[in-house]
Amino acid sequence: MIFDFHRLEPIERYKLLLATVLPRPIAWVTTRDRAGAVNAAPFSFFNVFGSDPATVGIGIGSRSPGEPKDTRLNIRTNEQFVVNLVPYSLAEQMRITSIAFPNGVEEPAEAGLTLAPGEFVAIPRIAQAPVAMECGFMQEIALGSFSLVLGRIHCMHIADEAVIDPDRKHIDAEKLDLIGRMEGGWYARTTARFELPSISLEDWTRDAAGQTARQTRAADR
Repeated sequence: MIFDFHRLEPIERYKLLLATVLPRPIAWVTTRDRAGAVNAAPFSFFNVFGSDPATVGIGIGSRSPGEPKDTRLNIRTNEQFVVNLVPYSLAEQMRITSIAFPNGVEEPAEAGLTLAPGEFVAIPRIAQAPVAMECGFMQEIALGSFSLVLGRIHCMHIADEAVIDPDRKHIDAEKLDLIGRMEGGWYARTTARFELPSISLEDWTRDAAGQTARQTRAADR
């Protein structure tokens, strides 16, 4: 079945994207408003886009037409934010921070989260998060009622127990126990993994030549 996006309403396209682009990593973003209140909110239109400069991209929507979500307003105000990643152990706290609280309510306090000060930005990170990236605002690209917010990563905090070798930058991803967003209210754990090593061109060429030789010998019999 084909769905013609030119003929669909935005909400219909949104539903198809949420149900098929899976799993999606979650940016649990902390920001600070003009009055100094700390906001935390999860966004699953998120990923990293390069390492020089190290860049994160977050799709942030609106509460209603013409009313951007607090996270987008706060980033415009301070040009700083922190992307925390969500472990399975904090799934419920993340869900609490997704509630549409009124402006000025501090979601970390509502969810019982502990905040730790930033090293490069004046925005706190979620202390219990196994990964937190302190970011500076780079660019906002308007996409209808959404905006793609790009940020430059200044530093990354990683839980000590997940760092195998700091010199070689080896991380035990399983100990991070991160979750990803699926469709509807469903989520996935990243601990359910399988390994599929990449194939070098040399191995592929050698294996393909061997397969051709075996097929030739079989045909000659």
